[in-house]
Amino acid sequence: MAERDTPLTFTVRRRAPELIVPAKPTPREPKPLSDIDDQESLRFHIPAIQFYRGDPKMRNKNPASVIREALAKLLVFYYPFAGRLKEGPAGKLIVDCSGEGVLFIEAEADVTLDQFGDPLQPPFPCMEELLYEVPGSDGILDSPLLLIQFDSSSPLS
Repeated sequence: MAERDTPLTFTVRRRAPELIVPAKPTPREPKPLSDIDDQESLRFHIPAIQFYRGDPKMRNKNPASVIREALAKLLVFYYPFAGRLKEGPAGKLIVDCSGEGVLFIEAEADVTLDQFGDPLQPPFPCMEELLYEVPGSDGILDSPLLLIQFDSSSPLS
């Protein structure tokens, strides 16, 4: 990757957020968080960004559709992720395994991975521009537990 001398500017176009629900019915049950996971200091979302190069074998497939389908199948087995956090007695957090789904946003950015420079490591430049905060999803209660944004631009260089 090349070093970057000037500030990087680019545009990200996003489709409307959608909920991906489990592909099959899942148990509707409450799952209390462990005392370790239910600490007040851990009640926040953790943003993360990962990059994957396009696989030439997948050239004739729509990658966003592949991810949507795989995510729906995955949520059958990991169904608590499709639920919502609720507050129970004494403020104890509980996952309501409701099957409501996880947020998925398809996006396109007019930038290549090479344009970010080398080395590419945390703290990642332009993270705020790349990751979208869906209005109303900033709290942890009654919000989707997982938000996936997928850039469907041409394969990264």
